[in-house]
Amino acid sequence: MTRQESEPHLSEKPASRRRASGLEDLGPTGHVDTFTRDRLPPAEQWPDLLLDRTEFQYPDYLNVAVELTDRIVERGMGDRIALIGNGRQRTYKELSDWSNRIARALVEDYGVAPGARVLIRSGNNPAFVAAWLGATKAGAVVVNTMPMLRAIELAKVVDAAEVALALCDSRIADELVACAKGSRFLKKVVCFDGTPNHDAELDRVALSKPARFDAVKTGRDDVALLGFTSGTTGEAKATMHFHRDLLIIADGYAREVLNIEPADIVVGSPPLAFTFGLGGLAIFPLRFGAAAALLENASPPNLIELIQTHKATVCFTAPTAYRAMLASINEGADLSSLRIAVSAGETLPAPVFDEWTRKIGKPILDGIGATEMLHIFLSNRVGDAVAGATGRPVTGYEAKIVDDNMNEAPDGTPGRLAVRGPTGCRYLNGSRQTQYVRDGWNLTGDAFVRDAEGRFHFASRTDDIILSAGYNIAGPEVEAALLAHEDVAECCVVGAPDVERGQIVEAHIVLRAGVAGDAECIKRLQDHVKATIAPFKYPRSVRFHDSLPKTATGKVQRFRLKEN
Repeated sequence: MTRQESEPHLSEKPASRRRASGLEDLGPTGHVDTFTRDRLPPAEQWPDLLLDRTEFQYPDYLNVAVELTDRIVERGMGDRIALIGNGRQRTYKELSDWSNRIARALVEDYGVAPGARVLIRSGNNPAFVAAWLGATKAGAVVVNTMPMLRAIELAKVVDAAEVALALCDSRIADELVACAKGSRFLKKVVCFDGTPNHDAELDRVALSKPARFDAVKTGRDDVALLGFTSGTTGEAKATMHFHRDLLIIADGYAREVLNIEPADIVVGSPPLAFTFGLGGLAIFPLRFGAAAALLENASPPNLIELIQTHKATVCFTAPTAYRAMLASINEGADLSSLRIAVSAGETLPAPVFDEWTRKIGKPILDGIGATEMLHIFLSNRVGDAVAGATGRPVTGYEAKIVDDNMNEAPDGTPGRLAVRGPTGCRYLNGSRQTQYVRDGWNLTGDAFVRDAEGRFHFASRTDDIILSAGYNIAGPEVEAALLAHEDVAECCVVGAPDVERGQIVEAHIVLRAGVAGDAECIKRLQDHVKATIAPFKYPRSVRFHDSLPKTATGKVQRFRLKEN
């Protein structure tokens, strides 16, 4: 039977598929503060949501934090290790009690109402996970942020989500406190101790509370998480994810592709503030009673040491780190405990796939996800992984290649990747919603090719995002930081190919009269960017020009800079 005979045409909507596309389709809410539900996109702008599979059926009322902690304890696994980090191990019973105490503190001492937005700022450590779970049990809509963000970047997030309360690792509170001083929304920053000492305000308040807490009865379709993505503009855009969405990515991808089990120990480098990191390093292991070993500084050497120390079985990181791991094998590193390596953040080069398969003898699975989609929706599989291919749709998702008019492209023809499934894009107050969602399909901003066997192959980005070592960097944001420096008259930022990082940020700069474009100037500008925005966004390559190439209307011709 051919693929055309066995499958419905992807542009057709099977009658049995449910399209949950507006407030009238949503289940009951447990939110008192209805900020997020009031700001969902209009019904006609929603993507098609394919929710008919048995594994994606959830009760009307659902609190994802309860499912990831209390339910595991109820299943008799309370003594199993849930989290490893900062020199300590936490069992599921300890994590359940810890998050219950935090939830009670948030409700009783800090006035968190169901539906209120709570921002969390921390590196990857168990305290971050406990704070996220506690806030979710309290019924809050959580906004996770990276520790590298500066006050100006945090302010955009706070303003977009109208955050009144923030929880922060006491070691990195300065930028958030600075943000709060000038904010019309952020009223209070409460610190927790990211180390095992529990010596900060939130810890002391929580430790005085009982370990029992009746979690808020949130709705399955209540927003649980706002995931921020800068896209190509550098402006903070929040994607809205329901409680059921956070379980769907585990009950779909993690179960079907990764087969996560209680015996697994999961490690990785993506920040928990990224939906890729939150899924891989928290939701997936906790959903199945496995353990997550967390690193605040997940450099390749530290990640290799963590794998060896704890005999990790599943790893999430970017191709850059896998290259470093392969090099370490020649120096005696033992990665034999890994049964699966998950690569995302940038496309996995075929040579890395081949070398990993040859040296390690275990699968390395490329995949692509998006903050808008929450997690990975295209992936290779164990036993069905091909070098240079991203893979096939995860169970529950459909994908196709389309042209600018949404006409499906023949196999072998590059075009825009369109995807739909049980999760999909919902921007908070998003003017970009109609750009990302068309005719019920999510357009991810990637150009792909589908081959005759149904595998999808990455071609390029269709926007100006720079993918560097797994980080999404918006060129216009870096440009704005550079233009704030007195030495810079004009600038344009593009992604330049790089063997180690996939791409690097490259700045093309016209200096003001009298400024010398020397090594000292380059360092001065790089340091300025690091101090202004998150340091990982700084331009690793700086090139000076007398003028930038422009169109007749004065628009910079980015493609010419990329070609050169």
